[in-house]
Amino acid sequence: MFADNDPRLSQLLEGIVRLASGDLNSRINVSDARDELDAIIMGTNLLAEDLQIIYEELEQRVQVRTQLLHEAHLEMQKMAMQDPLTGLANRSALIDALRAAIEDSADEGPVILLMDLDAFKSINDSLGHTAGDQVLVTVGERVRAAVRDTDVVARLGGDEFAIVMPAVSADQAAIVGHRILASLNDPIELPGRSVRCGASIGLSVGGAGQTPEDMLMEADVAMYASKAEGQNRLHRFEPGLLLVRRLRSQLVEDLRTAIRTDGLTLHYQPVVELGSGRIEGVEALVRWNHPTRGLIMPDEFIPLAEEAGLISELGLWVLRASVRQLREWIAGQFVDQRFSVRINISATDLQSLQFIEDVRNVLKETGVRPEQVVLELTEVAIVKGNELDRYSLGGLRGLGVGIEIDDFGTGYSSISYLRRLPVDRVKVDRSLIDGLGTDPGQPALVAAVLQLIRACGLEAVWEGVETAEQAEILRGLGCLSAQGYYFSRPVPPEQVPDLLAAQPEGANQ
Repeated sequence: MFADNDPRLSQLLEGIVRLASGDLNSRINVSDARDELDAIIMGTNLLAEDLQIIYEELEQRVQVRTQLLHEAHLEMQKMAMQDPLTGLANRSALIDALRAAIEDSADEGPVILLMDLDAFKSINDSLGHTAGDQVLVTVGERVRAAVRDTDVVARLGGDEFAIVMPAVSADQAAIVGHRILASLNDPIELPGRSVRCGASIGLSVGGAGQTPEDMLMEADVAMYASKAEGQNRLHRFEPGLLLVRRLRSQLVEDLRTAIRTDGLTLHYQPVVELGSGRIEGVEALVRWNHPTRGLIMPDEFIPLAEEAGLISELGLWVLRASVRQLREWIAGQFVDQRFSVRINISATDLQSLQFIEDVRNVLKETGVRPEQVVLELTEVAIVKGNELDRYSLGGLRGLGVGIEIDDFGTGYSSISYLRRLPVDRVKVDRSLIDGLGTDPGQPALVAAVLQLIRACGLEAVWEGVETAEQAEILRGLGCLSAQGYYFSRPVPPEQVPDLLAAQPEGANQ
């Protein structure tokens, strides 16, 4: 044992106190006696060394974790301000950049360019989202290359981009905008094919007291003015455009009300069997008699319905109203079971599985035979369709309704795809018979188109017939059906029975 007055006891106690207070570098001297007390001191020193090693490792881990947390925080900040697909700024970053540019502006305020791609939806729908994403990435790269280093390029979502240009005049910004449009003229290479994707740009110049939201709204109004003028355009914001936007917004609300309150009407244009003169059916054409603006034609309000997301509601209204009208003609014994009504449907309808149920419900509600309802889709909508479109077409054919390609011959030189599509017939666009009766070579072209269509197992309706000579030439070439002003303009439903009664004698046999 060791003596109570051994000085090493006080040294041991002091050393333990230092260790307990966190001084892990502290060590207790070991005497030459090498007795039991020295063994305790050596054990305490070894414990201090172990604690020091553990502490240093722990401290190092804390530093590493702290650095990782810091880096993660920076990455989260970056992600919060960056579009994950293109690596460009996002809407939040754009607003911040625009606000800073407004605050820093002196003589020349900032300019914002708002850009929307013109053909992106058709690319995305027909080629898939992977191809669509690649288009967006490529567009982002081209925009970035076309602007200044000080400009902020952002993707706001979908196919909408924006560029904040600090301290620049409107004319200088317009030059950059046209440079961006020019860069999009070059095709975008995708696996196995190339595509083109133009754009529309709106330009807004910052002014005193404006907010980023004000400038974005103005650029948006100008961008829609660009779209109205055609593709690949740039339009600068003008105060008068706000009035146009308000009028357009009011027209959208009026159209929504008209659809929901039966404020629309249908006119019907006959489709005639050339050999007998029999009216084999009618095409339903929607009209809008606006309470204050008068008659508004479809070429004005249908694009409006598409932009406002009302096209499906409009299409369903036309479907119900036209099939119910057919039911009335059947009940009045004006038409027989061979008579059909043609109804135009949009590509949007094919993207909704509900549309198949809507057609099924209308047929069940009216009791009309499915084959007396023919749905017309444009050639572009059918050929550019995706898998869902083809599924929808198959589902509609399963109901027994007819499927007809409208505007045939307006966009594709090859018709080999017709063999693969669940369609009954095509409606040949009026442009293919424009010269019939005046151009000696036109009948040969019509005959060749007819032969190709029949080689695919289909028949054709020839639209745009305006003269007796055109009708006679088509009849002589073996064409079966036609439609046009020569036979009748579109008429209200109450006039259809008169047209049916005026058919040549024996046409109903």
